[in-house]
Amino acid sequence: MNALHGEGENPVYYRMKIERNIDLDEFAERISFPGSGVSKASVLQVMVSVAEHLAHCLAEGQSVTLDGIGTFKARLGVVKGKEMDSMDGDEPKRNARSIEVNGINFIADKDLVRETRSRCDLTRGGVSRIQGSPYTEAERIERASRYLDEHAYLRVTDYMALTGLKRTKATLELQRLSADPASGITASGYGCHRVYMRRKAG
Repeated sequence: MNALHGEGENPVYYRMKIERNIDLDEFAERISFPGSGVSKASVLQVMVSVAEHLAHCLAEGQSVTLDGIGTFKARLGVVKGKEMDSMDGDEPKRNARSIEVNGINFIADKDLVRETRSRCDLTRGGVSRIQGSPYTEAERIERASRYLDEHAYLRVTDYMALTGLKRTKATLELQRLSADPASGITASGYGCHRVYMRRKAG
């Protein structure tokens, strides 16, 4: 993938190619192989029960560690359409109804990692590139500046089209630029209504 800010060498990351997905039905069949002493129906019943009790425990604010598998913890986030709190400022703070469980964090047990590693026979595959912006950060700022010469404001989608950045990186970069007076860009509004405009000389 491209280096941060378009500077320096491009870092390389390694990813295992996923050949296919195994669903619960096939997974249960693998566990209940002939001679295992357990039936497929029993395995499915246990798996469903594990999922139900896992959700119950996480909802109570507990983390759950399954030896040989890993630790599960609930992750909180703001309900879609609501603004995130900031640590300062006078804007109203979120109440509990604006927050929900939006994911489950999982940390694999070291034994699971070790066992997977011992069973894995890796071979080198092909190379793929995560395409980033074809412009350096300075060039992206210049393109945004020229856009603001002709338009009253700039949206994240506009910046994405101008720079070739994906939404997350475009959003983070605009947030950083708007916080830097030297960039000449400032922000107004919140959430999906947030826009960026030329900073007035003070």
